Amino acid sequence: MVSVAERPLAASGDKTTQRRNYKVSKSRISAWRRRALEASAKLRWGNGLQVALVSSAGQRACFSRLFSLAAGFEPAAVSAQTKPHAAPASETVLDVRHLTVAYNHEPAIEDVSFSVAARERVAIIGPNGAGKSTLIKAIMGLLQPRAGQIIVNPHRLGYVAQHEGVNWDFPVTVADVVMMGRTRHIGRRLWPGRDQWQAVDAALERVGLLDLRNRQIGELSGGQRRRVFIARALAQEADTLVLDEPFSGVDASAQAGLLDVLDSLHCGGMTIMLCTHDLGLAFRWFDKVMALNCHLIAYGTPQQVYQPEILSQLYGSKLTTFAADHEQVLFVDDHHCQ
Repeated sequence: MVSVAERPLAASGDKTTQRRNYKVSKSRISAWRRRALEASAKLRWGNGLQVALVSSAGQRACFSRLFSLAAGFEPAAVSAQTKPHAAPASETVLDVRHLTVAYNHEPAIEDVSFSVAARERVAIIGPNGAGKSTLIKAIMGLLQPRAGQIIVNPHRLGYVAQHEGVNWDFPVTVADVVMMGRTRHIGRRLWPGRDQWQAVDAALERVGLLDLRNRQIGELSGGQRRRVFIARALAQEADTLVLDEPFSGVDASAQAGLLDVLDSLHCGGMTIMLCTHDLGLAFRWFDKVMALNCHLIAYGTPQQVYQPEILSQLYGSKLTTFAADHEQVLFVDDHHCQ
């Protein structure tokens, strides 16, 4: 357990820092230093960690000490406008080992193992109830696994959830929604500064929505709303995007626009992982396809996964047709079936 001894007070009016919270004013520490302190502390929290920021000397000492405790985390690497670094293509950014997640003691996914390399595009396919969203939520830390490991290398994951539960009438603008992705950079009791709004505008520009920054979120089309949430993930300075059915409920034109955005991000070094029911899209656009139906059926290139025996295990239902005297087997995804 890592702990930092509390320093003596410099004056009777000074206050000690409360445990697991940094209450640092703008006048005491610059914005970049505050963000660095918060980030470094999150890397190595111990049950007894307390830091007293009671004087300029104490601030510098605690700042230096915290960075020394955070392995591989250097002050020179921290800035207000940090850009996600492009990881080498061979680097593994996500490693899932023997993962099991259950609801009410009933496994939703069981013994799932796979890895994702930097800059890969991975599609997760499978029927309804196969555990695709469960897997995504477990990776993002929203669900507690019953067993297994999820290892995320030092990269930031940006999450774009399904949109069925969003209240689109809530009075926030597009820029406000994207600013939610900057929460960890702002601090707990401070208003967003100019650099934060610049980061928001940069994220909106990357998804082609900068001109709609002041529009109420509910006034946007379905495809535009999804692009806003992608921008929110980008505002987190993510270098890996994890999306849960981003194409659900959007028309062909909106899907094409989303693909253009994702393609641009991928060309810039982004790793992309998403759930989809569009088998044709998964085959054409992605580097790897994961066939999931509670268990991992197959994981590899589209050519490796799109085999009759694998798709039969995945979907079960199939139709046999004949074209030009050749038998064709069509597998039926029941996503939109009643």
